[in-house]
Amino acid sequence: MIPVNPNEGEVLGAKSYPCLEDIPEPIDVVDIFRRSEEVPPVIDSAIAIRAKAVWLQLGVVSPQSCESARSAGLLAVEDLCLLVEHKRRRSQLAL
Repeated sequence: MIPVNPNEGEVLGAKSYPCLEDIPEPIDVVDIFRRSEEVPPVIDSAIAIRAKAVWLQLGVVSPQSCESARSAGLLAVEDLCLLVEHKRRRSQLAL
């Protein structure tokens, strides 16, 4: 996990970057914990850095931005909690 927060230099003990473009390594998933109206520029940045996926957390939706992400070749998920889905799918595999 690499936190991105323009107002903090550190989050939960990890170095935080002001924006996605400042992260010096490839990013697989951009997990977005922002209000829906704040999503479009984050997805634009995810596309610019060539992330593999964007994940909008529970209650966060941006259909037009997600369509832009998909058109750019990214996986885009809206309105789902990554942790909940991970646990659910992991339990399905255990069956």
